[in-house]
Amino acid sequence: MTVVEKVRSNDGTEIAYDRLGDGPAVVLVGAAWNDRMSAAPLAHLLADEFSVYTYDRRGRGDSGDTQPYAVEREIEDLTAVIEAAGSSAYAFGVSSGAALALEATAGGAPISRLAMYEPPYIVDDSRTPIPGDYVEHLDRLASEGKRSEILRYFMTAAVGMPAQMAEGMASSPMAKAMEPLAHTVSYDGRVMLRGGMNGQPLPKRFTETVTVPTLVMDGGASPAWMRNAARALNALLPDVQYRTLEGQDHAAPPEVLAPEIEEFFS
Repeated sequence: MTVVEKVRSNDGTEIAYDRLGDGPAVVLVGAAWNDRMSAAPLAHLLADEFSVYTYDRRGRGDSGDTQPYAVEREIEDLTAVIEAAGSSAYAFGVSSGAALALEATAGGAPISRLAMYEPPYIVDDSRTPIPGDYVEHLDRLASEGKRSEILRYFMTAAVGMPAQMAEGMASSPMAKAMEPLAHTVSYDGRVMLRGGMNGQPLPKRFTETVTVPTLVMDGGASPAWMRNAARALNALLPDVQYRTLEGQDHAAPPEVLAPEIEEFFS
Protein backbone atom coordinates (compact mmCIF):
# COMPACT_ATOMS: atom_id res chain seq x y z
CA MET A 1 0.00 0.00 0.00
CA THR A 2 1.03 3.62 -0.45
CA VAL A 3 2.50 5.28 2.62
CA VAL A 4 1.98 9.06 2.83
CA GLU A 5 4.61 10.80 4.93
CA LYS A 6 6.33 14.14 5.41
CA VAL A 7 9.93 15.13 6.00
CA ARG A 8 11.35 18.52 7.01
CA SER A 9 13.78 20.14 4.62
CA ASN A 10 16.80 22.11 5.80
CA ASP A 11 14.84 25.38 6.09
CA GLY A 12 11.99 23.73 8.00
CA THR A 13 9.65 23.33 5.03
CA GLU A 14 7.53 20.18 5.18
CA ILE A 15 7.84 18.04 2.06
CA ALA A 16 5.14 15.43 1.46
CA TYR A 17 5.98 12.12 -0.16
CA ASP A 18 4.52 8.70 -0.91
CA ARG A 19 6.40 5.41 -0.82
CA LEU A 20 5.38 2.39 -2.85
CA GLY A 21 7.03 -1.02 -3.19
CA ASP A 22 10.04 -2.68 -1.62
CA GLY A 23 13.61 -2.72 -2.88
CA PRO A 24 16.34 -0.21 -3.72
CA ALA A 25 15.11 3.38 -3.33
CA VAL A 26 14.15 5.35 -6.43
CA VAL A 27 12.99 8.97 -6.14
CA LEU A 28 10.88 10.37 -8.98
CA VAL A 29 11.32 14.11 -9.54
CA GLY A 30 8.34 15.84 -11.15
CA ALA A 31 8.32 18.50 -13.83
CA ALA A 32 6.46 21.80 -14.13
CA TRP A 33 2.70 21.53 -13.55
CA ASN A 34 3.20 18.19 -11.75
CA ASP A 35 2.70 17.08 -8.17
CA ARG A 36 3.43 13.71 -6.62
CA MET A 37 0.20 12.24 -7.98
CA SER A 38 1.41 12.87 -11.53
CA ALA A 39 4.16 10.28 -11.06
CA ALA A 40 1.91 7.65 -9.45
CA PRO A 41 1.35 5.59 -12.64
CA LEU A 42 5.12 5.28 -13.19
CA ALA A 43 5.67 4.52 -9.50
CA HIS A 44 3.21 1.62 -9.66
CA LEU A 45 5.05 0.14 -12.65
CA LEU A 46 8.41 0.32 -10.84
CA ALA A 47 7.18 -0.83 -7.43
CA ASP A 48 7.69 -4.56 -8.11
CA GLU A 49 11.45 -4.01 -8.09
CA PHE A 50 12.02 -0.80 -6.13
CA SER A 51 10.88 1.31 -3.21
CA VAL A 52 9.58 4.25 -5.21
CA TYR A 53 9.30 7.70 -3.66
CA THR A 54 7.13 10.37 -5.26
CA TYR A 55 7.06 13.79 -3.61
CA ASP A 56 5.43 17.18 -3.84
CA ARG A 57 8.06 19.72 -4.75
CA ARG A 58 7.74 22.83 -2.59
CA GLY A 59 4.66 24.92 -3.28
CA ARG A 60 2.76 21.91 -4.61
CA GLY A 61 0.19 19.55 -3.15
CA ASP A 62 0.75 18.88 0.54
CA SER A 63 4.24 20.42 0.76
CA GLY A 64 5.05 23.82 2.21
CA ASP A 65 6.35 26.84 0.30
CA THR A 66 8.73 28.79 2.53
CA GLN A 67 9.89 32.00 0.87
CA PRO A 68 12.07 33.29 -0.64
CA TYR A 69 12.41 30.58 -3.25
CA ALA A 70 15.85 29.38 -4.33
CA VAL A 71 16.97 26.40 -6.38
CA GLU A 72 19.27 25.47 -3.51
CA ARG A 73 16.20 24.95 -1.29
CA GLU A 74 14.72 22.56 -3.87
CA ILE A 75 17.98 20.61 -3.87
CA GLU A 76 17.73 20.41 -0.09
CA ASP A 77 14.13 19.20 -0.39
CA LEU A 78 15.15 16.36 -2.70
CA THR A 79 18.07 15.53 -0.42
CA ALA A 80 15.70 15.32 2.55
CA VAL A 81 13.49 12.84 0.69
CA ILE A 82 16.53 10.76 -0.24
CA GLU A 83 17.69 10.76 3.38
CA ALA A 84 14.24 9.59 4.45
CA ALA A 85 14.66 6.74 1.96
CA GLY A 86 18.07 5.76 3.33
CA SER A 87 21.66 6.81 2.86
CA SER A 88 21.33 7.19 -0.91
CA ALA A 89 18.90 6.61 -3.78
CA TYR A 90 18.53 6.42 -7.50
CA ALA A 91 16.77 9.39 -9.07
CA PHE A 92 14.71 9.78 -12.21
CA GLY A 93 13.42 13.10 -13.51
CA VAL A 94 11.49 14.16 -16.56
CA SER A 95 11.65 17.59 -18.25
CA SER A 96 12.47 20.31 -15.68
CA GLY A 97 12.38 17.59 -13.01
CA ALA A 98 15.31 16.01 -14.84
CA ALA A 99 17.14 19.33 -14.68
CA LEU A 100 16.48 19.54 -10.92
CA ALA A 101 17.76 15.99 -10.40
CA LEU A 102 20.85 16.90 -12.43
CA GLU A 103 21.45 20.02 -10.34
CA ALA A 104 20.97 18.03 -7.14
CA THR A 105 23.52 15.47 -8.27
CA ALA A 106 25.92 18.24 -9.21
CA GLY A 107 25.34 19.80 -5.79
CA GLY A 108 26.33 16.66 -3.92
CA ALA A 109 22.97 15.10 -3.13
CA PRO A 110 23.34 11.37 -2.32
CA ILE A 111 22.15 10.17 -5.74
CA SER A 112 23.99 7.00 -6.77
CA ARG A 113 22.47 6.67 -10.25
CA LEU A 114 20.67 9.30 -12.28
CA ALA A 115 18.19 8.84 -15.14
CA MET A 116 16.72 11.73 -17.12
CA TYR A 117 14.16 12.15 -19.86
CA GLU A 118 14.44 15.27 -21.98
CA PRO A 119 15.59 18.10 -19.71
CA PRO A 120 14.48 20.98 -21.97
CA TYR A 121 17.63 23.06 -22.19
CA ILE A 122 18.11 25.27 -25.23
CA VAL A 123 21.70 24.66 -26.24
CA ASP A 124 21.91 26.03 -29.78
CA ASP A 125 20.04 28.04 -32.42
CA SER A 126 17.52 25.29 -33.26
CA ARG A 127 14.78 27.30 -31.54
CA THR A 128 14.24 30.78 -30.11
CA PRO A 129 15.63 31.29 -26.60
CA ILE A 130 13.20 32.09 -23.81
CA PRO A 131 12.66 35.82 -23.12
CA GLY A 132 15.26 37.48 -20.94
CA ASP A 133 12.65 38.42 -18.34
CA TYR A 134 10.89 35.03 -18.42
CA VAL A 135 11.11 34.27 -14.69
CA GLU A 136 10.37 37.85 -13.64
CA HIS A 137 7.27 37.91 -15.85
CA LEU A 138 6.03 34.65 -14.32
CA ASP A 139 6.60 36.06 -10.84
CA ARG A 140 4.64 39.18 -11.73
CA LEU A 141 1.71 37.17 -13.09
CA ALA A 142 1.73 35.02 -9.95
CA SER A 143 1.73 38.07 -7.66
CA GLU A 144 -1.28 39.39 -9.57
CA GLY A 145 -3.12 36.07 -9.28
CA LYS A 146 -3.21 35.57 -13.06
CA ARG A 147 -2.90 31.79 -12.98
CA SER A 148 -4.53 31.20 -16.36
CA GLU A 149 -2.21 33.74 -17.96
CA ILE A 150 0.78 31.87 -16.51
CA LEU A 151 -0.26 28.80 -18.47
CA ARG A 152 -0.63 30.81 -21.70
CA TYR A 153 2.76 32.42 -21.23
CA PHE A 154 4.49 29.17 -20.35
CA MET A 155 3.06 27.35 -23.35
CA THR A 156 4.08 30.07 -25.79
CA ALA A 157 7.39 31.34 -24.34
CA ALA A 158 8.82 28.07 -22.94
CA VAL A 159 7.16 25.32 -24.96
CA GLY A 160 6.87 27.28 -28.21
CA MET A 161 3.18 26.55 -28.77
CA PRO A 162 1.30 28.89 -31.14
CA ALA A 163 -0.70 31.51 -29.25
CA GLN A 164 -4.06 30.36 -30.60
CA MET A 165 -3.41 26.80 -29.49
CA ALA A 166 -2.25 27.97 -26.05
CA GLU A 167 -5.42 30.04 -25.73
CA GLY A 168 -7.55 26.99 -26.39
CA MET A 169 -5.61 24.93 -23.88
CA ALA A 170 -5.87 27.63 -21.21
CA SER A 171 -9.68 27.52 -21.38
CA SER A 172 -9.92 23.73 -21.08
CA PRO A 173 -11.02 21.79 -17.95
CA MET A 174 -7.51 20.31 -17.75
CA ALA A 175 -6.07 23.81 -17.41
CA LYS A 176 -8.40 24.59 -14.52
CA ALA A 177 -7.12 21.52 -12.72
CA MET A 178 -3.53 22.72 -13.27
CA GLU A 179 -4.07 26.23 -11.91
CA PRO A 180 -3.19 25.44 -8.27
CA LEU A 181 0.38 24.74 -9.45
CA ALA A 182 0.73 27.86 -11.60
CA HIS A 183 2.70 29.89 -9.05
CA THR A 184 5.48 27.26 -9.09
CA VAL A 185 6.21 27.54 -12.82
CA SER A 186 8.74 30.29 -12.13
CA TYR A 187 10.51 27.84 -9.80
CA ASP A 188 11.03 25.49 -12.74
CA GLY A 189 12.21 28.46 -14.79
CA ARG A 190 14.92 29.17 -12.24
CA VAL A 191 16.00 25.53 -12.27
CA MET A 192 16.22 25.54 -16.06
CA LEU A 193 18.17 28.78 -16.20
CA ARG A 194 20.94 27.17 -14.12
CA GLY A 195 21.74 25.00 -17.14
CA GLY A 196 20.65 27.47 -19.78
CA MET A 197 17.76 28.24 -22.12
CA ASN A 198 19.43 30.96 -24.15
CA GLY A 199 21.00 28.95 -26.96
CA GLN A 200 24.41 28.60 -25.34
CA PRO A 201 26.28 25.34 -24.56
CA LEU A 202 25.59 23.59 -21.28
CA PRO A 203 27.83 24.50 -18.32
CA LYS A 204 31.07 22.56 -18.31
CA ARG A 205 30.76 22.21 -14.53
CA PHE A 206 28.51 19.18 -15.07
CA THR A 207 31.52 17.19 -16.32
CA GLU A 208 33.25 17.53 -12.95
CA THR A 209 30.21 17.40 -10.66
CA VAL A 210 27.97 14.72 -12.22
CA THR A 211 30.18 11.62 -12.14
CA VAL A 212 27.63 8.97 -11.15
CA PRO A 213 26.32 6.54 -13.80
CA THR A 214 23.74 8.51 -15.78
CA LEU A 215 21.11 7.64 -18.36
CA VAL A 216 19.96 10.37 -20.74
CA MET A 217 16.87 9.63 -22.84
CA ASP A 218 14.98 11.47 -25.51
CA GLY A 219 12.08 10.73 -27.82
CA GLY A 220 12.53 10.06 -31.50
CA ALA A 221 9.49 12.22 -32.29
CA SER A 222 10.51 15.13 -30.06
CA PRO A 223 11.54 18.53 -31.43
CA ALA A 224 15.12 18.85 -32.60
CA TRP A 225 16.00 21.36 -29.89
CA MET A 226 15.05 18.94 -27.10
CA ARG A 227 16.98 16.12 -28.69
CA ASN A 228 19.97 18.40 -29.12
CA ALA A 229 19.93 19.08 -25.37
CA ALA A 230 19.98 15.35 -24.65
CA ARG A 231 22.87 14.86 -27.07
CA ALA A 232 24.73 17.74 -25.43
CA LEU A 233 24.42 16.08 -22.04
CA ASN A 234 25.59 12.81 -23.52
CA ALA A 235 28.69 14.55 -24.84
CA LEU A 236 29.36 16.34 -21.56
CA LEU A 237 28.90 13.74 -18.81
CA PRO A 238 31.73 11.31 -18.04
CA ASP A 239 29.73 8.14 -17.20
CA VAL A 240 26.66 8.26 -19.41
CA GLN A 241 24.37 6.13 -21.55
CA TYR A 242 22.15 7.70 -24.20
CA ARG A 243 18.95 6.15 -25.52
CA THR A 244 16.33 7.37 -27.95
CA LEU A 245 12.80 6.06 -27.43
CA GLU A 246 11.57 5.76 -30.98
CA GLY A 247 8.15 7.21 -31.75
CA GLN A 248 7.95 9.10 -28.46
CA ASP A 249 7.67 12.83 -27.83
CA HIS A 250 8.08 14.89 -24.66
CA ALA A 251 5.10 13.11 -23.09
CA ALA A 252 6.49 9.57 -23.20
CA PRO A 253 4.05 7.34 -21.28
CA PRO A 254 4.97 5.46 -18.08
CA GLU A 255 4.73 2.06 -19.74
CA VAL A 256 7.47 3.12 -22.18
CA LEU A 257 9.73 4.76 -19.60
CA ALA A 258 9.46 2.09 -16.90
CA PRO A 259 11.39 -0.71 -18.67
CA GLU A 260 14.24 1.65 -19.53
CA ILE A 261 14.46 2.94 -15.96
CA GLU A 262 14.23 -0.53 -14.47
CA GLU A 263 16.99 -1.88 -16.70
CA PHE A 264 19.31 1.01 -15.88
CA PHE A 265 18.74 0.88 -12.12
CA SER A 266 18.93 -2.92 -11.85
